Amino acid sequence: MAYHHKLKIGVMGSASGPQTEGQHARSVARKLGQEIARRGHIFINGACPGLPYDSLLGAQEAGGLTIGISPAFSEYEHVNEYLSPHDNDIILYTGQGFMERDIINIRSSDGIIIVGGGIGTLNEFTIAYDEGRPLAILTNTGGISNAIPHIIENLCKRTIPPNMVFDDDPVKLLDKLEIAIKAFPLLIHEDGRVKDMRQGRG
Repeated sequence: MAYHHKLKIGVMGSASGPQTEGQHARSVARKLGQEIARRGHIFINGACPGLPYDSLLGAQEAGGLTIGISPAFSEYEHVNEYLSPHDNDIILYTGQGFMERDIINIRSSDGIIIVGGGIGTLNEFTIAYDEGRPLAILTNTGGISNAIPHIIENLCKRTIPPNMVFDDDPVKLLDKLEIAIKAFPLLIHEDGRVKDMRQGRG
């Protein structure tokens, strides 16, 4: 039975550091959020500052519904200890810290877009890659955004999957991601690359 709902697009990237200071990356991140909302998709991020926050502002400018997956236990902890914004329309307080929050963030999204990115984003990327999630890389936004092929192919000796797309234009990138989401449905098990392939579904 097919289920039809609005696509949930997760935007993950640099929350701090030098990648968040470049005006080009910030501008493109904002345009990405605007485009997600214009297409009627639900915007998801980690309820964090930085480039995902710039993207959130763009989504809100275009009237989109925005959801934040916070690592904090409460609004107080989110604002005062994680020093994070609380501008999302809905914030889910997981109380699980950064690492476990990343998993919820990824599994809540039909497709993931990487903008810039440092060590934390690399963690999100590897989880999404390992779980076979549709991934889109907004290139030329600093951080790991231009290093993904090198990481996968040269360092890890793996292959770039067909549901991973690249572009430096937010509109073209979303076009590609939407196609990937439709063409490559999500795996149906947590370790789907093992279980599904045995049953001819991977």
